Amino acid sequence: MGESVRKSSTRDRGRRSLKSIRTWCAAVLATLFGCVAYAYLTLPDVRPLRTVNPVSTAFIELRLDEARATDQTPKHVQRWIAYRRVSPALTRAVLVAEDAAFWQHEGVDYDELQKSIELDWARGQLTRGASTITQQLAKNLYLSPSRNPLRKFRELIIARRLEAELSKTRILELYLNVIEWGDGIYGAEAASQVYFHKSAATLNANEAALLAGAIINPRVMNPIKVTARLNRRQQIILRRMGESVAPVAHAIERVDQVERKDAQK
Repeated sequence: MGESVRKSSTRDRGRRSLKSIRTWCAAVLATLFGCVAYAYLTLPDVRPLRTVNPVSTAFIELRLDEARATDQTPKHVQRWIAYRRVSPALTRAVLVAEDAAFWQHEGVDYDELQKSIELDWARGQLTRGASTITQQLAKNLYLSPSRNPLRKFRELIIARRLEAELSKTRILELYLNVIEWGDGIYGAEAASQVYFHKSAATLNANEAALLAGAIINPRVMNPIKVTARLNRRQQIILRRMGESVAPVAHAIERVDQVERKDAQK
């Protein structure tokens, strides 16, 4: 009799534990679904970027707020330059430094993303970057630089939207004009004028490689005061540039137009 009561009690506890686990799993799934739905429904409309240059970006506003918070005078030096006017040397240098597969992927480099996830998992923290130029642009335009997983998810979705709505050359043009290139310096034209006193249209390979090498940490790596690390990055980029050729702008535009026409059929 006593044995039967004990077995019955054990089964009851097992059922309650199983029910608790199911409830917990359901709550977690519901929370995840809610986060994903919120992230998706609050995504920005990127279509105006086809023809309109952004006046500012989320990243620029963040830097301005940081300056105001420390009673410093906000700096914002930026001059727009069309993609076709950018020195081909700078285009090649930026591509080999930041996203060698830019012309092949559709916003996300899944091979690099997998490597990043595997390395972060092994280290137990988010450290390795694997962002494409399109992802970097999405983060600069609309998001914060935090490593929050939800922010990263939004970045991936926005990157895909940018690739769906804009041509490759437009994405690259936006990127080259909005990224940080020093304290309060944004875009290739402003950086070229500040550091080399010339237009980004006339940069040579050495100058282009210095600018591209500084993107990884533009507030520390100064193309005027070249550190050993920046010099090493410049030399690596120069070697890689010899193996990389940036496609001609109008040729890429024709490919984009054909792809969009095929997609509309």
